[in-house]
Amino acid sequence: MTVSRAAFIHSAEMERYRYPAAHPFNTIRAKRVREIVGLMGALSGPDRSEIAPKPAEGAVLKKFHSARYLNTLKKAAEGHRSTEALSMGIGTGDCPVFADMYNYSAMAVGGSVIGAEMLLSGGADIAFNPSGGLHHAGPERASGFCYMNDVAIACMVLAEAGKKVLYLDVDVHHGDGVAYAFYDRNDVMTISLHQDPRILFPGTGFANEIGTGEGKGYCVNVPLPIGTYDEAYMKAFEAVVLPLIRAFGSDVFVLQLGADGLAGDPLAHFQLSNNTYGDVISHVLGFERPVLAAGGGGYDIENTVRAWAFAWSLFAGTEEEGGLRDASIDVSKHQQEVVEPAVEAVIKTVKANIFGLHGL
Repeated sequence: MTVSRAAFIHSAEMERYRYPAAHPFNTIRAKRVREIVGLMGALSGPDRSEIAPKPAEGAVLKKFHSARYLNTLKKAAEGHRSTEALSMGIGTGDCPVFADMYNYSAMAVGGSVIGAEMLLSGGADIAFNPSGGLHHAGPERASGFCYMNDVAIACMVLAEAGKKVLYLDVDVHHGDGVAYAFYDRNDVMTISLHQDPRILFPGTGFANEIGTGEGKGYCVNVPLPIGTYDEAYMKAFEAVVLPLIRAFGSDVFVLQLGADGLAGDPLAHFQLSNNTYGDVISHVLGFERPVLAAGGGGYDIENTVRAWAFAWSLFAGTEEEGGLRDASIDVSKHQQEVVEPAVEAVIKTVKANIFGLHGL
């Protein structure tokens, strides 16, 4: 892909949907990203396009979610409360009942599926759905602000087309819904870099969770310590992720770009600048494979919007025009002394658990 055709997936209709006002998940992020990249002129040109998502149909949603769950979710959105809904995680503090929850989720899934279909048809080399990345939802469970799992479904669409899929999740929270969707499969490798699950939701994603059966070695978890900073993060990425990407030989990437690893995020404890996200993206683009990217977490709105606009500038080849890179973040000697050995230990453990299964 010498010249990449990049599709930004968004529409004014997506901007109508809202989570409850006090909820941490703010759908305005995608709108703000679109405004910034539009002002930069990064949506115009022969190799860039803006694509409106359509709500995913039932048959597509049922690739991952049960009919019972979808029916319960839809009824709850219409105001029909039930104990069954609550048993599925619908109506909790994280996943409250509100009128827009079904339609927003179906649109987010539709956006990621349209992106996947564009990659399959050759209509785009890179597609970015900033409203997607809802990686916690399970087949019959709402979880972690997520009601439908767009990235799991997009991976399924790509795999059903015969593609080897590399799912890379850089959200600070473990991408549990996607990891467990493919836990016993070897056509989709899932790699999640996240904060130590002993001290952060969802409490999963330990280094010894490596898949089962045919999927053994194809689920990769890289749990990193509180205070992880740019250099330490990239050390783990380059030591663990890059060799596995090369060994797996994927046909396509699905990249979940949760920005809650940025310094100052109110729900987590990493200390990253958006330069780390830029470095990850640059590595992924260097493999010259189609890429479907999606949003995800990120609860400092300004930082998240800036990071995703920066991501699009890399996808669209306009980085130099935007000036969106962060200044470097100072790291104390004490922080280095605490974080570095913990990261080294994680690298050692992941290599011991996974690398031999791939001839590394």
